[in-house]
Amino acid sequence: MALRQPCSVSSSSSSFFGDFRRRFCTQISWPKSRYLKSSNNFSGCKASWQELAGVLIFSAIPFTAVKAIANSPLGESLQRRLEENKKASVKNSSKFKALAEKARNESLWYGQERPRWLGPIPYEYPAYLTGELPGDYGFDIAGLGKDPVAFQKYFNFEILHARWAMLAALGALLPELLDLLGAFHFVEPVWWRVGYSKLKGDTLDYLGIPGFHFAGSQGVIVIAICQALLMVGPEYARYCGIEALEPLGIYLPGDINYPGGALFDPLNLSKDPVAFEELKVKEIKNGRLAMVAWLGFYIQAAVTGKGPVQNLLDHLADPFHHNLLSIFKS
Repeated sequence: MALRQPCSVSSSSSSFFGDFRRRFCTQISWPKSRYLKSSNNFSGCKASWQELAGVLIFSAIPFTAVKAIANSPLGESLQRRLEENKKASVKNSSKFKALAEKARNESLWYGQERPRWLGPIPYEYPAYLTGELPGDYGFDIAGLGKDPVAFQKYFNFEILHARWAMLAALGALLPELLDLLGAFHFVEPVWWRVGYSKLKGDTLDYLGIPGFHFAGSQGVIVIAICQALLMVGPEYARYCGIEALEPLGIYLPGDINYPGGALFDPLNLSKDPVAFEELKVKEIKNGRLAMVAWLGFYIQAAVTGKGPVQNLLDHLADPFHHNLLSIFKS
């Protein structure tokens, strides 16, 4: 096992990074929101024991409820019903997977004839990238996909983070957009200011309702504990596989990335195997775009101190003075 060695930085490098940090930070504006109740000192854990206990209990409810139902007479009844219908469900799932494989083999987005990331430019693409997975454009300059097992894990991680990025992008854009349009005034419409206010120990009132802050008065540490407990159930289910919900009488016909069923596909988008294979490609493409967009959100927040929607409006209003080059020149 390789050991991490301490890094040494020369005085000239230290001077450069120090100067860059000072110049970079001077461009950051930290506007004070009218919705925040400020405190001057950082508070990582500012909560009474009643509030802390309430947050912990609330966070543990989903996982505890699932275990309780699975071990109850209701859970036993659901499991018996599942066993009665499971054979037919498995048979239908096998038929669908065969149709999906056929659709994937005939699709222009898969296989050896799929589009590549360099287009018509001649290039020796890795032989281990065969186009079996959605979004495989033959791009792997780091050789991460040489090991098939690791390659499948990387794909699982990528699609997981892609979905989180798309949801988070919607959560970052929608409140700011609605606030700017005057349709709804959120407590704090700009995504990064919410986190920043918590780092300062401020108290947030959800939806602008005074006193409505179930987890708004707690510090970052308490919120992190709450988040970790809330994710125990989903992460445990993901680790165990799609069979983890069978104790509740729920059979998922798909796989770990595309479970399917009424729970994960309520709109029944997977009923057409041909369209479903194309939707997989669209999902991963938009997910990658969302992950790159979040990199832009981070940089914009650090440099301009504004939200992404406001940055876009400023650029559209005066594109020659509000762009990447003008920001670094100032």
